[in-house]
Amino acid sequence: MRGQLSAVLPHLRNFALHLTHDLVRSDDLVQNTVLRAWANLDHFQPGTNLEAWLFTIMRNSFYSEHRKRRWEMEDPEGDFARRLMVQPEQESKLMLQDLQEALIRLPPGQRTALLLVVEQGETYEHAAAVCGVAVGTLKSRVNRARTQLVAMLQMENRHDLGPDRLMQAALQRSKAAAAI
Repeated sequence: MRGQLSAVLPHLRNFALHLTHDLVRSDDLVQNTVLRAWANLDHFQPGTNLEAWLFTIMRNSFYSEHRKRRWEMEDPEGDFARRLMVQPEQESKLMLQDLQEALIRLPPGQRTALLLVVEQGETYEHAAAVCGVAVGTLKSRVNRARTQLVAMLQMENRHDLGPDRLMQAALQRSKAAAAI
């Protein structure tokens, strides 16, 4: 068998190069073919054509690899994979629940003032007119609401309560809950 294998190797290399059109891939294909043949030597029937058996293994290996590569794409820097990743939602969901509970615990006047200014983007003047209070009173309510939220949520800075999506979602839900 070894003598026959060494005589067939040049033919296998030529066939692999014909299939792949790439010297490196063809050498890999020959090596893979020999390894598979060696691992499945018990399936070879003595007296049959060893070269035909090896060519069949090579062709099947090439087609399997080709089918697999159709669904793969090169991404050496990992940019494409990073775009496909989904960030875990558990932490933001828990933070949203905490924020909603804290908003509900605020006094109604402070919650309304905060919702008008932060969630709806109203000016202090317009929000004060809607609430029927002076602008200074409304600013004070918004300030106290932010300060209380920071304390309830154990945040370091009241400026962390910015108009991000988490804050907007919590404000929408607490507004709906307050309306009930």
